[in-house]
Amino acid sequence: MIEDLLQPRHLLLVIAILAPLLVPAILYLLTLQSALERCSAKSRTVAPGTVWLMLIPVFNLVWHFILVGHVSRSLRNEFNRKRTPGVEAEPGKSIGLAMCILAPCAIAPIVGVFAAVGGLICWILYWVKISGYSQLLLAASPVVGG
Repeated sequence: MIEDLLQPRHLLLVIAILAPLLVPAILYLLTLQSALERCSAKSRTVAPGTVWLMLIPVFNLVWHFILVGHVSRSLRNEFNRKRTPGVEAEPGKSIGLAMCILAPCAIAPIVGVFAAVGGLICWILYWVKISGYSQLLLAASPVVGG
């Protein structure tokens, strides 16, 4: 059975199925990593490279909640440090938590389809929001005197 799955044609089929799912996930993680890298080391509550722990199946269901909190706090710290006006108190946290809650709900019978669609929409909105904050950090002028 396993030998059949390891044949080149089966591996190509698995890659063809997984690639369209993995590419957006990697681009999403690169966005989170970039946003964290644009925060000063003093502002970060987590190392940028830890976003890649999201690639660990099952563990990522818990880690995503934790990561959303860390990204939010890191962005908040950096925006406060740079005195950036007009940024929400916990950048991206509410939509990020909604995304994290809806993702595991997608396995529930009947309502799972709605949770999956809602989770996908929240994921896209969160991704766009964090990307926007990352761009705002990139455009922000450096702090004078520290």
